[in-house]
Amino acid sequence: MSDSVQVKQNSVVPESGPETVQRVLSSYDLGRKLRHLRMRKKIGLVDLGKHTGLSASMLSQLENGKLIPTLPTLARIAMVFDVGLEHFFSDRHKRALCSVIRRGERLRFPDRADAPSPAWFFECLAFSSQEKSLQAYLATFEPRERDQVNDHVHDGAEFIYVLDGSLAVVYAEDEIELQLGDSAYFDGSQPHGYRACGGVPATAIVVTTPPRL
Repeated sequence: MSDSVQVKQNSVVPESGPETVQRVLSSYDLGRKLRHLRMRKKIGLVDLGKHTGLSASMLSQLENGKLIPTLPTLARIAMVFDVGLEHFFSDRHKRALCSVIRRGERLRFPDRADAPSPAWFFECLAFSSQEKSLQAYLATFEPRERDQVNDHVHDGAEFIYVLDGSLAVVYAEDEIELQLGDSAYFDGSQPHGYRACGGVPATAIVVTTPPRL
């Protein structure tokens, strides 16, 4: 077997955006929870359809996992059964706090959705974990001049570790340049921003934590 064929077989095929959304929503098992509510109330599909304005066929497909309900649809069903939307997105059974996210499952976002030239791009590294005590990102920072850096603030602390390139962290009017393997920890409530140095992008792991109570 040639090297080129071997590489092709071992490569990771990333999911599309809709595929990722479908997989994440499917993990909540919405159809099973809907069926459980209906059976507990002893309501048939036709009668539930009359209450919600949805067809029995659609409700059946929702219960069987063939369709993923929209939030308005789910809200109408929740009102009929007198439960909150959180009923469908919570897990009453205790799960071990271990969540694995494969490389091809992540989505890449710009720092601002409407930015014509994003300052950085990020991928959430633990997006499927619930009740997280921290947020972790893989970030790619674009080259910028010092006067092009947009400062921002957020609650809690921030930790950054440089994986590739040279990254300048602008913090409280000072600029700290970090190289491969360097890291920094700081209070996120102070104005801070980033820019890649040397004309090439820089990559880093960024971790943020909620504020201490």
